[in-house]
This record gives sequence, C-alpha cells and structure tokens, in this order.
Amino acid sequence: MFDYTLLAYLHLATVLPAFVLGTALLCWRQKGSPAHRRWGRCYMVLMLLTALLSLAMPARVGPALFGHFGFIHLLSVLVLYSVPQAWQAARQGRVRAHRSAMVSLYAGGLLVAGALAWMPGRMLHGWLFG
Repeated sequence: MFDYTLLAYLHLATVLPAFVLGTALLCWRQKGSPAHRRWGRCYMVLMLLTALLSLAMPARVGPALFGHFGFIHLLSVLVLYSVPQAWQAARQGRVRAHRSAMVSLYAGGLLVAGALAWMPGRMLHGWLFG
C-alpha cells in the first residue's frame, strides 16, 4: 500500500523527537506544571503517530500474522492502549496510574522497540551498519 522506506522515514521522524521529549519529561523536575502538560500532549501525539505508522509497516523479521503483523507490533498496541490510559489518569488526578502508564509507554514503546530496531535483519541496523 505505502512504500516501506517512506513509512520508515516517517516513523523515525516521529519516534526520534518522541524519544527526546519523553526522556526530558521523565526527568522534568516539576511534574504537572503547564509546560509539562503542554509537552506531554505533544509527546502523546508523537507516540500515537509513531504507533500508527509502525502498524502500517509489515514485519520483515520473524513470523507474521496475516503476512503483516510481527511480534514488534505488540508494542504498538501497548502504545495505543497506554496513551489514552495515561491521559485519562492525568485528567482524573490519578498520578500513580498516570506515572505507571507513562513509564510503561516509554519503556515498551521506545526502549524495547528501539532496541529491537537495532537488531540484525532490521532496516535501521542495515542503514547504520550496512
């Protein structure tokens, strides 16, 4: 449907700023401040876009369900679940639930998925290590 390389570039264009922003937000000293909320919304939008783009990219490593979805797509589902959960928890003042959802989002959606993207056979590995 879409060119895989174009999707990969779009995916990187959303995930790289999401990683920088997510790291900054986790380290932000004053949680709940207007700036934290504003940048948090940007982070959530970037993560949703990242997950949606990844779902459009067919698995190229390992088994694929319906010839498209691989194990790594489960992390996209985690993102699509965690973002609304985190947003709702924040709106309701459930700080512990919000923090838990955001840490899960960062760890699974960025750290684990990012580590998997560097594995041999993946496009990013090929780009970086030829």
